[in-house]
Amino acid sequence: MRSLRGLHYSSVARISRCFVARWQGNVIRYISISINCLSGSRRFTDKHEWISVNENIGTVGISHHAQKSLGEIDFAQLPDVGAVLEKEVTCGALESVKAASEIFCPVSGKVIDKNASVEQTPRLINSSCYDKGWLFKVELTKPDELNRLMTESEYETFIKSGVYK
Repeated sequence: MRSLRGLHYSSVARISRCFVARWQGNVIRYISISINCLSGSRRFTDKHEWISVNENIGTVGISHHAQKSLGEIDFAQLPDVGAVLEKEVTCGALESVKAASEIFCPVSGKVIDKNASVEQTPRLINSSCYDKGWLFKVELTKPDELNRLMTESEYETFIKSGVYK
């Protein structure tokens, strides 16, 4: 919580939108900006999956780089709810006209939800890989595994290096 001229405000973040407090006269206005403002909280694997964690629940998807490399995705097989997954184990698949790719779980945990919309309309991954194109949600069993994943800036450096799998 921050203070501005005696008034209190806080930055508010929701899914892929960021609400920023702006002082205008005697009123604080919240302005929505549609940028990847939560991307700093995402962690990435060297196989191009991302995970964003809220409390002990991780939302998993594939990176912009991965969806761009695959091209228009026309099939998505996601892990079943209730499946217990280990870190770096294959848990699904994505297919496009250009290629097929396995999905790896970035952390250990139990699948508590999957994005049925992505299974019905896989191209959601292409149009919104960090928002509507998420793949599944997992309840983390080993939260310390997050520390071994790349931050967004580390992932960007990794992509630029060209030394990825």
